[in-house]
Amino acid sequence: MKEMLNKLLQSQVRDIFFELREPVKILLFRGPDFECEYCQQTEQLLKEVSAISDKLELEIFNNRVLDNPINNYRIENIRTTILTEKNNNQIIDHGIRFVGFPGGHEFSSLIYGILMIYRRDSGLNEITREYLVSMDQPLLLQVFVTPTCPYCPQTVILAHQKAYESPLVNAEMIEATEFPDLSGKFGVSGVPYTVINGGIGSVVGAASEEMLLQKIKEIYQSS
Repeated sequence: MKEMLNKLLQSQVRDIFFELREPVKILLFRGPDFECEYCQQTEQLLKEVSAISDKLELEIFNNRVLDNPINNYRIENIRTTILTEKNNNQIIDHGIRFVGFPGGHEFSSLIYGILMIYRRDSGLNEITREYLVSMDQPLLLQVFVTPTCPYCPQTVILAHQKAYESPLVNAEMIEATEFPDLSGKFGVSGVPYTVINGGIGSVVGAASEEMLLQKIKEIYQSS
């Protein structure tokens, strides 16, 4: 298969990853090619990205493998990529997930997620951090996107930042066209579309940090 990252893009990503000092481990849970239209593309993209820096490690699991630790990571959809922090031999899962192909504009979300884990810093403001730390209930953010949406990465990155900041938060980028049943379940007609806690709440369009935090507060205050 032809390289997905051309020489110029490889060089640009290499420059970005030059600052990587702490290891990041990427986990890909995939199915066989005949059941998974974009698994091969996702695997190749992640292999090319992880080859750019020796601080990146990629491990691939097939759902047919008996010792697949899929349940350990609470994965509901094969075709899921997880970015984790590697601390010696310990893998720390911050709940940062890409469900479907992280290509197109979402490639920037993938790169940002890697840098965030390397920096060990979500980049959120103190008000948001304090609220997330004070939470005592789980929060699931599912951001539906398409690869051609230029406004989607902002919302995906924001959701992943919140997941990094709190062990109670999980955040998923979901490629809407790859998962039409999920898109239909939540009535996704445009992207980005953020589903909160399985449909208890939602945000249509690109959300600012303050806007998404306010929506989360409203949901928990009314529950």
